[in-house]
Amino acid sequence: MTFTVLLKRENGQFTASLVGAPDVRVSSDTRDHALSELSDKIALRIADGELVTVEVEPAGILSLAGRFADDPTLRAICDEAYLAREADRPR
Repeated sequence: MTFTVLLKRENGQFTASLVGAPDVRVSSDTRDHALSELSDKIALRIADGELVTVEVEPAGILSLAGRFADDPTLRAICDEAYLAREADRPR
């Protein structure tokens, strides 16, 4: 599995933290050791539970994006709106 990790050098120490889980972090004198320790910590967390992904529906107007993409009525409505807009333009 691949995880995104933030690695920072602070006060002579390398701090590695799991992106999205700020409580999963380690500090060490070397970059490699910090990454190794974080990898071990992540492995322990996975061993204790189940790693799943969850789909969350967008809220508000964004939830309508793409919903009517295949609706033939939408194309007719758009065509009608474009014709009306074109007819209203000064010539």
